[in-house]
Amino acid sequence: MMPRTGLFALALLAACAAAGSPARAESAARLAQKAAPLPPLPPAKGSDGAALKAEVAGTREFQERLKAEIEAAKGDRGKLSRLLVDASGRARDIEQRIIDLEARMGRLDQAAKALDISLAERRGVLAQVLAALLRMGRQPPPALVMRPDDALDAVRSAILLGALVPELRVEAETLASDLTELSRVRGELAEARGTLARLGTVLEEDRARLTALISERQRRQQENDPLPAADRAQAEGVAKASGDVHDLVTRLEAEVPPAARAAEAALQVPPAPQPALRRDLGREDDPARLRPALAFTDAKGLLPLPVAGVRLREFGAPDAAGGAEKGLTIATRSGAPVSAPADGWVVYAGPFRSYGQLLILNAGGGYHILMAGMDRITVDLGQFVLAGEPVAVMGRAGRVGPTGPSAPAGGPPASGQPQLYVEFRKDGVSIDPAPWWAAATDSRKVRG
Repeated sequence: MMPRTGLFALALLAACAAAGSPARAESAARLAQKAAPLPPLPPAKGSDGAALKAEVAGTREFQERLKAEIEAAKGDRGKLSRLLVDASGRARDIEQRIIDLEARMGRLDQAAKALDISLAERRGVLAQVLAALLRMGRQPPPALVMRPDDALDAVRSAILLGALVPELRVEAETLASDLTELSRVRGELAEARGTLARLGTVLEEDRARLTALISERQRRQQENDPLPAADRAQAEGVAKASGDVHDLVTRLEAEVPPAARAAEAALQVPPAPQPALRRDLGREDDPARLRPALAFTDAKGLLPLPVAGVRLREFGAPDAAGGAEKGLTIATRSGAPVSAPADGWVVYAGPFRSYGQLLILNAGGGYHILMAGMDRITVDLGQFVLAGEPVAVMGRAGRVGPTGPSAPAGGPPASGQPQLYVEFRKDGVSIDPAPWWAAATDSRKVRG
Protein backbone atom coordinates (compact mmCIF):
# COMPACT_ATOMS: atom_id res chain seq x y z
CA MET A 1 0.00 0.00 0.00
CA MET A 2 1.39 3.39 -0.94
CA PRO A 3 2.27 5.72 1.98
CA ARG A 4 -0.09 8.60 2.64
CA THR A 5 2.46 11.23 1.60
CA GLY A 6 3.05 9.32 -1.65
CA LEU A 7 -0.68 9.53 -2.48
CA PHE A 8 -0.64 13.25 -1.77
CA ALA A 9 2.35 13.73 -4.06
CA LEU A 10 0.65 11.79 -6.88
CA ALA A 11 -2.47 13.89 -6.35
CA LEU A 12 -0.34 17.00 -6.66
CA LEU A 13 1.13 15.59 -9.89
CA ALA A 14 -2.37 15.22 -11.35
CA ALA A 15 -3.40 18.69 -10.18
CA CYS A 16 -0.40 20.36 -11.72
CA ALA A 17 -0.84 18.43 -15.00
CA ALA A 18 -4.52 19.44 -15.19
CA ALA A 19 -3.54 23.06 -14.48
CA GLY A 20 -1.09 22.93 -17.40
CA SER A 21 2.18 23.05 -15.41
CA PRO A 22 4.58 20.25 -16.51
CA ALA A 23 7.39 21.69 -14.37
CA ARG A 24 5.27 21.45 -11.25
CA ALA A 25 4.23 17.93 -12.22
CA GLU A 26 7.87 16.84 -12.49
CA SER A 27 8.62 18.53 -9.16
CA ALA A 28 5.72 16.71 -7.52
CA ALA A 29 6.94 13.41 -8.94
CA ARG A 30 10.34 13.99 -7.37
CA LEU A 31 8.68 14.88 -4.08
CA ALA A 32 6.67 11.67 -4.22
CA GLN A 33 9.90 9.70 -4.39
CA LYS A 34 11.46 11.71 -1.53
CA ALA A 35 8.39 11.30 0.66
CA ALA A 36 8.95 7.56 1.09
CA PRO A 37 8.80 6.19 4.65
CA LEU A 38 11.85 6.57 6.88
CA PRO A 39 14.49 3.93 6.19
CA PRO A 40 14.84 1.29 8.89
CA LEU A 41 17.70 1.46 11.37
CA PRO A 42 20.89 -0.23 10.23
CA PRO A 43 20.93 -3.98 11.00
CA ALA A 44 22.43 -4.90 14.33
CA LYS A 45 25.96 -6.21 14.42
CA GLY A 46 26.13 -9.93 14.17
CA SER A 47 23.14 -10.24 11.85
CA ASP A 48 25.26 -12.36 9.52
CA GLY A 49 28.48 -14.36 9.67
CA ALA A 50 30.75 -11.58 8.36
CA ALA A 51 29.35 -9.00 10.78
CA LEU A 52 29.69 -11.43 13.68
CA LYS A 53 33.33 -12.11 12.84
CA ALA A 54 34.03 -8.38 12.58
CA GLU A 55 32.35 -7.77 15.93
CA VAL A 56 34.34 -10.52 17.63
CA ALA A 57 37.58 -9.22 16.12
CA GLY A 58 36.74 -5.68 17.23
CA THR A 59 35.93 -6.86 20.75
CA ARG A 60 39.21 -8.75 21.01
CA GLU A 61 41.14 -5.73 19.74
CA PHE A 62 39.37 -3.50 22.26
CA GLN A 63 40.09 -5.89 25.14
CA GLU A 64 43.75 -6.13 24.18
CA ARG A 65 44.03 -2.35 23.92
CA LEU A 66 42.39 -1.90 27.31
CA LYS A 67 44.59 -4.55 28.91
CA ALA A 68 47.68 -2.79 27.53
CA GLU A 69 46.51 0.56 28.96
CA ILE A 70 45.98 -0.90 32.41
CA GLU A 71 49.30 -2.74 32.26
CA ALA A 72 51.08 0.48 31.27
CA ALA A 73 49.62 2.18 34.35
CA LYS A 74 50.71 -0.63 36.66
CA GLY A 75 52.23 0.82 39.79
CA ASP A 76 51.54 4.37 38.58
CA ARG A 77 48.59 5.87 40.44
CA GLY A 78 48.80 9.13 38.51
CA LYS A 79 48.59 7.44 35.14
CA LEU A 80 45.57 5.38 36.19
CA SER A 81 43.88 8.49 37.59
CA ARG A 82 44.50 10.31 34.32
CA LEU A 83 42.97 7.42 32.37
CA LEU A 84 39.93 7.47 34.67
CA VAL A 85 39.40 11.23 34.38
CA ASP A 86 39.82 11.18 30.61
CA ALA A 87 37.51 8.19 30.14
CA SER A 88 34.86 9.71 32.40
CA GLY A 89 35.01 13.05 30.60
CA ARG A 90 34.74 11.40 27.20
CA ALA A 91 31.76 9.31 28.29
CA ARG A 92 30.07 12.39 29.74
CA ASP A 93 30.58 14.30 26.46
CA ILE A 94 29.13 11.44 24.42
CA GLU A 95 26.16 11.19 26.82
CA GLN A 96 25.49 14.92 26.36
CA ARG A 97 25.69 14.66 22.58
CA ILE A 98 23.18 11.81 22.65
CA ILE A 99 20.87 13.81 24.92
CA ASP A 100 21.00 16.82 22.59
CA LEU A 101 20.45 14.62 19.53
CA GLU A 102 17.48 12.84 21.10
CA ALA A 103 15.93 16.22 21.93
CA ARG A 104 16.41 17.36 18.32
CA MET A 105 14.90 14.11 17.04
CA GLY A 106 11.89 14.69 19.28
CA ARG A 107 11.34 18.13 17.75
CA LEU A 108 11.72 16.75 14.22
CA ASP A 109 9.28 13.96 14.97
CA GLN A 110 6.70 16.47 16.21
CA ALA A 111 7.17 18.56 13.06
CA ALA A 112 6.67 15.50 10.85
CA LYS A 113 3.47 14.54 12.69
CA ALA A 114 2.12 18.10 12.38
CA LEU A 115 2.76 18.07 8.63
CA ASP A 116 1.07 14.68 8.28
CA ILE A 117 -2.01 15.95 10.12
CA SER A 118 -2.12 19.10 7.98
CA LEU A 119 -1.94 17.06 4.78
CA ALA A 120 -4.57 14.62 6.00
CA GLU A 121 -7.02 17.43 6.85
CA ARG A 122 -6.89 18.77 3.24
CA ARG A 123 -7.11 15.38 1.56
CA GLY A 124 -10.89 15.26 1.13
CA VAL A 125 -11.36 18.71 -0.43
CA LEU A 126 -8.40 18.29 -2.73
CA ALA A 127 -9.60 14.86 -3.90
CA GLN A 128 -13.00 16.26 -4.95
CA VAL A 129 -11.49 19.03 -7.04
CA LEU A 130 -8.89 16.71 -8.57
CA ALA A 131 -11.61 14.23 -9.53
CA ALA A 132 -13.50 16.92 -11.45
CA LEU A 133 -10.36 18.03 -13.26
CA LEU A 134 -9.42 14.47 -14.16
CA ARG A 135 -12.90 13.81 -15.57
CA MET A 136 -12.66 16.96 -17.69
CA GLY A 137 -9.24 15.85 -18.88
CA ARG A 138 -10.39 12.37 -19.93
CA GLN A 139 -13.79 13.36 -21.51
CA PRO A 140 -13.65 16.92 -22.84
CA PRO A 141 -17.09 18.04 -24.25
CA PRO A 142 -17.14 18.46 -28.05
CA ALA A 143 -17.39 22.11 -28.94
CA LEU A 144 -19.70 21.73 -31.92
CA VAL A 145 -21.46 18.33 -31.67
CA MET A 146 -23.47 18.45 -28.42
CA ARG A 147 -27.02 18.83 -27.28
CA PRO A 148 -28.06 22.18 -25.82
CA ASP A 149 -28.40 20.74 -22.34
CA ASP A 150 -24.86 19.25 -22.64
CA ALA A 151 -23.56 22.59 -23.81
CA LEU A 152 -25.23 24.32 -20.85
CA ASP A 153 -23.72 21.82 -18.42
CA ALA A 154 -20.33 22.25 -20.06
CA VAL A 155 -20.56 26.04 -19.75
CA ARG A 156 -21.57 25.79 -16.12
CA SER A 157 -18.73 23.34 -15.44
CA ALA A 158 -16.27 25.61 -17.24
CA ILE A 159 -17.42 28.60 -15.19
CA LEU A 160 -17.13 26.59 -11.98
CA LEU A 161 -13.72 25.14 -12.83
CA GLY A 162 -12.49 28.55 -14.00
CA ALA A 163 -13.15 29.84 -10.51
CA LEU A 164 -11.68 26.78 -8.84
CA VAL A 165 -8.40 26.44 -10.74
CA PRO A 166 -6.69 29.52 -9.20
CA GLU A 167 -7.62 28.26 -5.72
CA LEU A 168 -6.43 24.81 -6.72
CA ARG A 169 -3.10 26.25 -7.75
CA VAL A 170 -2.74 27.95 -4.38
CA GLU A 171 -3.61 24.67 -2.65
CA ALA A 172 -1.16 22.80 -4.90
CA GLU A 173 1.64 25.24 -4.08
CA THR A 174 0.90 24.92 -0.36
CA LEU A 175 0.89 21.15 -0.69
CA ALA A 176 4.20 21.22 -2.57
CA SER A 177 5.72 23.36 0.17
CA ASP A 178 4.47 20.99 2.88
CA LEU A 179 5.78 17.95 1.03
CA THR A 180 9.17 19.60 0.57
CA GLU A 181 9.33 20.36 4.28
CA LEU A 182 8.20 16.86 5.18
CA SER A 183 10.88 15.40 2.92
CA ARG A 184 13.51 17.58 4.59
CA VAL A 185 12.35 16.62 8.08
CA ARG A 186 12.33 12.92 7.22
CA GLY A 187 15.84 13.23 5.77
CA GLU A 188 17.13 14.90 8.94
CA LEU A 189 15.46 12.24 11.06
CA ALA A 190 17.12 9.48 9.04
CA GLU A 191 20.50 11.21 9.40
CA ALA A 192 19.96 11.68 13.14
CA ARG A 193 19.09 8.01 13.54
CA GLY A 194 22.36 7.02 11.92
CA THR A 195 24.33 9.43 14.11
CA LEU A 196 22.56 8.17 17.22
CA ALA A 197 23.40 4.57 16.35
CA ARG A 198 27.08 5.46 15.89
CA LEU A 199 27.22 7.42 19.15
CA GLY A 200 25.54 4.53 20.95
CA THR A 201 28.27 2.17 19.76
CA VAL A 202 31.00 4.57 20.91
CA LEU A 203 29.31 5.07 24.28
CA GLU A 204 28.97 1.32 24.83
CA GLU A 205 32.71 0.91 24.34
CA ASP A 206 33.51 3.91 26.55
CA ARG A 207 31.35 2.55 29.35
CA ALA A 208 33.03 -0.84 29.12
CA ARG A 209 36.43 0.84 29.27
CA LEU A 210 35.38 2.93 32.24
CA THR A 211 34.06 -0.12 34.09
CA ALA A 212 37.37 -1.94 33.64
CA LEU A 213 39.39 1.06 34.81
CA ILE A 214 37.19 1.52 37.88
CA SER A 215 37.59 -2.14 38.78
CA GLU A 216 41.36 -1.80 38.54
CA ARG A 217 41.34 1.35 40.66
CA GLN A 218 39.27 -0.25 43.41
CA ARG A 219 41.40 -3.39 43.34
CA ARG A 220 44.48 -1.28 43.95
CA GLN A 221 42.67 0.74 46.60
CA GLN A 222 41.80 -2.45 48.46
CA GLU A 223 45.39 -3.68 48.23
CA ASN A 224 47.07 -0.44 49.30
CA ASP A 225 44.54 0.94 51.79
CA PRO A 226 41.95 -1.72 52.65
CA LEU A 227 38.81 -0.62 54.44
CA PRO A 228 38.38 -2.70 57.62
CA ALA A 229 35.02 -4.41 57.87
CA ALA A 230 34.60 -2.92 61.36
CA ASP A 231 34.92 0.63 59.98
CA ARG A 232 32.36 -0.08 57.27
CA ALA A 233 29.95 -1.54 59.82
CA GLN A 234 30.49 1.43 62.12
CA ALA A 235 29.70 3.88 59.31
CA GLU A 236 26.52 1.96 58.51
CA GLY A 237 25.51 2.05 62.17
CA VAL A 238 26.06 5.81 62.38
CA ALA A 239 23.97 6.31 59.25
CA LYS A 240 21.07 4.35 60.73
CA ALA A 241 21.24 6.32 63.95
CA SER A 242 21.56 9.80 62.36
CA GLY A 243 18.48 11.93 61.88
CA ASP A 244 19.73 14.20 59.09
CA VAL A 245 22.75 14.82 56.87
CA HIS A 246 24.36 17.36 59.19
CA ASP A 247 24.18 14.92 62.07
CA LEU A 248 25.50 12.15 59.83
CA VAL A 249 28.57 14.12 58.69
CA THR A 250 29.34 15.38 62.19
CA ARG A 251 29.22 11.91 63.72
CA LEU A 252 31.10 10.22 60.87
CA GLU A 253 34.02 12.64 61.05
CA ALA A 254 34.14 12.31 64.80
CA GLU A 255 33.54 8.57 65.28
CA VAL A 256 34.52 6.64 62.13
CA PRO A 257 38.31 6.41 61.59
CA PRO A 258 38.42 6.74 57.74
CA ALA A 259 36.06 9.73 57.81
CA ALA A 260 37.97 11.27 60.71
CA ARG A 261 41.27 10.92 58.84
CA ALA A 262 39.67 12.49 55.77
CA ALA A 263 38.43 15.43 57.85
CA GLU A 264 41.90 15.92 59.31
CA ALA A 265 43.51 15.77 55.87
CA ALA A 266 40.96 18.31 54.59
CA LEU A 267 42.38 20.82 57.06
CA GLN A 268 45.70 20.59 55.21
CA VAL A 269 44.35 21.95 51.88
CA PRO A 270 46.97 24.33 50.39
CA PRO A 271 46.35 28.08 50.14
CA ALA A 272 44.87 29.52 46.99
CA PRO A 273 47.26 29.46 44.01
CA GLN A 274 48.08 32.45 41.84
CA PRO A 275 45.43 33.30 39.19
CA ALA A 276 47.79 32.06 36.46
CA LEU A 277 47.62 28.59 38.01
CA ARG A 278 43.82 28.35 37.83
CA ARG A 279 43.09 25.59 35.32
CA ASP A 280 40.64 22.88 34.50
CA LEU A 281 40.77 20.73 37.64
CA GLY A 282 40.67 17.56 35.58
CA ARG A 283 43.85 18.61 33.76
CA GLU A 284 46.21 19.31 36.63
CA ASP A 285 49.84 18.28 36.18
CA ASP A 286 49.82 15.97 39.20
CA PRO A 287 47.05 13.37 38.84
CA ALA A 288 48.76 11.31 41.55
CA ARG A 289 48.04 13.96 44.20
CA LEU A 290 46.30 12.92 47.43
CA ARG A 291 44.91 16.31 48.36
CA PRO A 292 42.97 19.02 46.47
CA ALA A 293 44.93 21.01 43.92
CA LEU A 294 43.48 24.28 45.23
CA ALA A 295 41.14 25.55 47.91
CA PHE A 296 37.47 24.90 47.18
CA THR A 297 36.69 28.62 47.34
CA ASP A 298 39.12 29.13 44.45
CA ALA A 299 37.42 26.49 42.31
CA LYS A 300 34.51 28.79 41.40
CA GLY A 301 33.75 28.63 37.69
CA LEU A 302 35.93 25.53 37.24
CA LEU A 303 33.90 22.51 38.38
CA PRO A 304 32.39 20.17 35.77
CA LEU A 305 28.82 18.99 36.21
CA PRO A 306 29.01 15.45 37.63
CA VAL A 307 26.77 13.95 34.97
CA ALA A 308 25.45 14.75 31.50
CA GLY A 309 21.78 15.67 31.46
CA VAL A 310 19.09 18.29 31.88
CA ARG A 311 19.07 20.64 34.85
CA LEU A 312 15.53 20.19 36.20
CA ARG A 313 15.49 22.05 39.51
CA GLU A 314 17.94 24.70 40.65
CA PHE A 315 18.98 25.76 44.13
CA GLY A 316 16.40 28.09 45.69
CA ALA A 317 13.54 27.17 43.37
CA PRO A 318 10.18 26.38 45.03
CA ASP A 319 9.83 22.73 45.95
CA ALA A 320 6.73 20.53 46.22
CA ALA A 321 6.52 20.98 49.99
CA GLY A 322 6.26 24.77 49.83
CA GLY A 323 9.91 25.35 50.69
CA ALA A 324 12.97 25.94 48.53
CA GLU A 325 15.32 23.52 46.81
CA LYS A 326 18.62 23.03 48.65
CA GLY A 327 20.51 21.62 45.68
CA LEU A 328 20.56 20.97 41.97
CA THR A 329 18.62 18.11 40.33
CA ILE A 330 19.80 16.77 36.96
CA ALA A 331 17.78 14.33 34.85
CA THR A 332 20.10 11.99 33.01
CA ARG A 333 20.19 8.81 30.97
CA SER A 334 20.05 5.29 32.33
CA GLY A 335 23.41 3.91 33.36
CA ALA A 336 25.21 7.25 33.01
CA PRO A 337 28.53 7.50 34.88
CA VAL A 338 28.72 10.05 37.70
CA SER A 339 32.01 11.85 38.37
CA ALA A 340 33.27 13.83 41.36
CA PRO A 341 32.62 17.56 40.84
CA ALA A 342 35.75 18.46 42.83
CA ASP A 343 38.78 16.93 44.51
CA GLY A 344 37.84 15.47 47.87
CA TRP A 345 37.70 12.62 50.36
CA VAL A 346 34.81 10.18 50.62
CA VAL A 347 33.33 10.52 54.11
CA TYR A 348 30.23 8.44 53.38
CA ALA A 349 29.15 6.04 50.64
CA GLY A 350 25.97 4.05 51.15
CA PRO A 351 22.21 4.17 51.77
CA PHE A 352 20.76 6.94 53.92
CA ARG A 353 17.07 7.41 54.64
CA SER A 354 15.07 8.86 51.72
CA TYR A 355 18.23 9.79 49.84
CA GLY A 356 18.77 6.25 48.64
CA GLN A 357 22.44 5.79 47.78
CA LEU A 358 24.24 8.83 49.21
CA LEU A 359 27.81 9.93 48.53
CA ILE A 360 29.43 12.66 50.63
CA LEU A 361 32.76 14.26 49.72
CA ASN A 362 34.80 16.50 52.01
CA ALA A 363 36.27 19.14 49.68
CA GLY A 364 38.20 20.94 52.43
CA GLY A 365 37.65 24.33 54.04
CA GLY A 366 34.39 23.24 55.67
CA TYR A 367 32.81 22.37 52.31
CA HIS A 368 31.00 19.11 51.64
CA ILE A 369 29.41 17.83 48.43
CA LEU A 370 26.38 15.53 48.64
CA MET A 371 25.16 13.43 45.72
CA ALA A 372 22.12 11.15 45.75
CA GLY A 373 19.93 9.22 43.33
CA MET A 374 22.65 6.91 42.01
CA ASP A 375 22.12 3.19 41.61
CA ARG A 376 25.66 2.16 42.57
CA ILE A 377 28.61 3.92 44.23
CA THR A 378 32.06 2.88 42.98
CA VAL A 379 34.35 4.41 45.65
CA ASP A 380 35.01 3.50 49.29
CA LEU A 381 34.92 5.33 52.59
CA GLY A 382 38.09 7.38 53.14
CA GLN A 383 39.16 7.27 49.47
CA PHE A 384 40.53 10.43 47.82
CA VAL A 385 39.18 11.22 44.34
CA LEU A 386 40.01 13.82 41.73
CA ALA A 387 37.58 16.21 40.07
CA GLY A 388 36.15 14.39 37.07
CA GLU A 389 36.99 10.94 38.41
CA PRO A 390 34.09 8.41 38.22
CA VAL A 391 32.45 7.74 41.59
CA ALA A 392 29.03 6.24 40.82
CA VAL A 393 26.60 4.97 38.18
CA MET A 394 23.01 6.05 37.62
CA GLY A 395 20.22 3.47 37.63
CA ARG A 396 18.47 1.98 34.64
CA ALA A 397 15.11 3.60 35.37
CA GLY A 398 12.80 4.91 38.02
CA ARG A 399 15.22 6.22 40.65
CA VAL A 400 14.68 9.97 40.87
CA GLY A 401 16.77 11.10 43.82
CA PRO A 402 15.79 11.89 47.39
CA THR A 403 12.08 11.90 48.20
CA GLY A 404 9.93 11.97 51.29
CA PRO A 405 9.56 14.37 54.22
CA SER A 406 13.28 14.68 54.92
CA ALA A 407 14.28 15.09 51.28
CA PRO A 408 15.90 18.37 50.29
CA ALA A 409 14.37 18.23 46.83
CA GLY A 410 10.74 18.22 45.77
CA GLY A 411 8.86 15.14 44.68
CA PRO A 412 9.76 13.41 41.45
CA PRO A 413 8.32 14.75 38.18
CA ALA A 414 6.30 12.65 35.80
CA SER A 415 9.40 11.38 34.05
CA GLY A 416 10.64 8.02 35.30
CA GLN A 417 14.21 8.78 34.28
CA PRO A 418 17.02 8.63 36.82
CA GLN A 419 17.89 11.94 38.45
CA LEU A 420 21.02 13.01 40.27
CA TYR A 421 20.69 15.34 43.24
CA VAL A 422 23.75 17.50 44.04
CA GLU A 423 24.06 19.69 47.12
CA PHE A 424 26.95 21.89 48.31
CA ARG A 425 27.29 22.61 52.02
CA LYS A 426 29.47 25.03 53.94
CA ASP A 427 29.80 24.28 57.65
CA GLY A 428 26.60 22.23 57.50
CA VAL A 429 24.51 24.86 55.67
CA SER A 430 23.31 24.38 52.09
CA ILE A 431 24.71 26.91 49.62
CA ASP A 432 24.06 27.74 45.97
CA PRO A 433 26.41 25.66 43.78
CA ALA A 434 25.83 27.81 40.66
CA PRO A 435 29.00 29.97 41.03
CA TRP A 436 31.18 26.85 41.03
CA TRP A 437 30.01 25.28 37.77
CA ALA A 438 31.96 25.71 34.57
CA ALA A 439 30.01 26.45 31.40
CA ALA A 440 27.92 23.36 30.55
CA THR A 441 25.47 22.28 27.89
CA ASP A 442 21.87 23.03 28.88
CA SER A 443 19.74 20.46 27.06
CA ARG A 444 16.00 20.52 27.53
CA LYS A 445 14.95 16.95 26.83
CA VAL A 446 16.26 13.57 27.87
CA ARG A 447 15.14 10.13 26.74
CA GLY A 448 16.10 6.85 28.34
